[in-house]
Amino acid sequence: MSGFLGSTVGKKYIMGITGLIWAGFVLAHMAGNLLIFVSSDAYNAYGHALTSGNLIYVAETVLVLALITHVFCAISLTKNNREAKQSRYAVSAKGQKRVSLASRTMAVQGSLILAFVILHIITFKYGTYYETTVNGVVMRDLARLMVEVFQSPAYVVWYLVCLILLGFHLTHGVGSTFQSLGLMNGSYRDGLRKLSLTYGVVVALGFIAQPLYLFIIH
Repeated sequence: MSGFLGSTVGKKYIMGITGLIWAGFVLAHMAGNLLIFVSSDAYNAYGHALTSGNLIYVAETVLVLALITHVFCAISLTKNNREAKQSRYAVSAKGQKRVSLASRTMAVQGSLILAFVILHIITFKYGTYYETTVNGVVMRDLARLMVEVFQSPAYVVWYLVCLILLGFHLTHGVGSTFQSLGLMNGSYRDGLRKLSLTYGVVVALGFIAQPLYLFIIH
């Protein structure tokens, strides 16, 4: 078993599984953040519900371990592929330039996204603490912090660029996972490609809508 997990195929499986864990989290996070369009109270209540119990610590531990494992496997696979003088992270057939470009830039995309995640956590999780009251419950006013942060044009531009990269990364990554699992060779190939593309676009647009809305409206 350890031999398989240490092999190129095993690392791709592990990378795919850890990537799917984050893909699920990112989708749920994006959907929850859309509550900012409902009201500040709805958004703050959502944030409070997520962070007020012990489950948050379990979720954070799983996400951190998945991220570390994902990055480790990505570095290892990139190193192996370079040594073998092969493409960095090929998913589909040769000749598809769009996919080849995504494949060649996965390491760069991943590095920028990792930097974005770290900055995002520093900015929002450990950013200025404001308080508000929703339905008689005192909680953190994350909506106010979001409004403040997204008044900076430079931060909004950085955020949007990273989210576009995230959309590409997720589209390619989800497709790579399906490929590693052997699902892209059958009759579901076209459908899974469309699903991967749709997922990446929906997530990216969902996140992009928030800073644009707060920057323009507030």
